[in-house]
Amino acid sequence: MSVTEMFSYIQGFLSADQDVREDIRKVVQILEQNAREILTVLQSVHQPSGFKEIPSKCARARELFCTVRTQLADLKTKFPVEQYYRFHEHWRFVLQRLAFLSAFVVYLESETLVTREEVAQILGIEVVREKGFHLDVEDYLAGVLIMASELSRLAVNSVTAGDYSRPLRISNFINELDSGFRLLNLKNDPLRKRYDGLKYDVKKIEEVVYDLSIRGLAKEPESGVDKLELGRISG
Repeated sequence: MSVTEMFSYIQGFLSADQDVREDIRKVVQILEQNAREILTVLQSVHQPSGFKEIPSKCARARELFCTVRTQLADLKTKFPVEQYYRFHEHWRFVLQRLAFLSAFVVYLESETLVTREEVAQILGIEVVREKGFHLDVEDYLAGVLIMASELSRLAVNSVTAGDYSRPLRISNFINELDSGFRLLNLKNDPLRKRYDGLKYDVKKIEEVVYDLSIRGLAKEPESGVDKLELGRISG
């Protein structure tokens, strides 16, 4: 093979790779729009009247996840299954956002921590790498940490809406979540930085609870959240 032929071959490879990435980007753009629509629905729970509408908002969000599953099914067809991590950066951010939205819906419905398996089921993807397009464990954890920030905001807005018991339940949940993350030896730098933000979320919620306490408005919730299961998320 001559030098010219060699570089012509390389150019063909680069062009094919670029075509694949462009197809992936098109689907990811649609997924990003889907994520924004779901977030818009869920953000309304922060309004004073939004707490009464939590069941209907969660139901609407779950309806929108149907479109997400369709788009993720389409995304799977855009690249060879064994090259997941070669193109992972293209959908990593949106998958973390979708994991966050899944976690937030489940928390609003049951005040429990969503499992990695539940998120994968909501999104219509796999958990085990060998089975194909899957939810990477670090993307799941990133989504959970994004949810923690959303819950710190919800704690503040709960007080505004006159719901004084919710911040205490959120505080218990976030403290358990923080304890769970302390069990993990995080090597991923972006994930470690995001985990550092959890400390501020804990502090922010503690301040809300303290303010309620000194005003005599804090009442212990009747039951705590289910025990978190971060110890079994890998695999």
